[in-house]
Amino acid sequence: MLQLRSIVKAADNSGAKELYVIHVFGGSKRKFARIGDVVNAVVKTAIPHGQVKDSQMVKAVVVRTRKEFRRPDGSYVRFSDNAVVVIDNPKDKNVVGTRIFGPIAREVRDRGFAKIASMAIEVV
Repeated sequence: MLQLRSIVKAADNSGAKELYVIHVFGGSKRKFARIGDVVNAVVKTAIPHGQVKDSQMVKAVVVRTRKEFRRPDGSYVRFSDNAVVVIDNPKDKNVVGTRIFGPIAREVRDRGFAKIASMAIEVV
């Protein structure tokens, strides 16, 4: 569960290392983002020759959260960090990077981000 001012890791090779969440899409009263939600973020730290630069505003999809996520079958899934994948825009759902690092929750694929799930090493 992420909210405004949350600092998250980048789970892709777009060039960003840390991002700062500044907006959760889905309505003006929406406070929290869960797995599969789109957020607006600012790149806090980036590698020198990456596709995104420091202080750049980007759209990103939440792929891992430390807060447990309940599935319809009654099981819970939880990760050790909060991570996002940078995308170009929410309508096309194209990933900026070419690789995805770490496990990805199955809910990301169910929310329409099949390309992220296919690029991931492991879908939990």
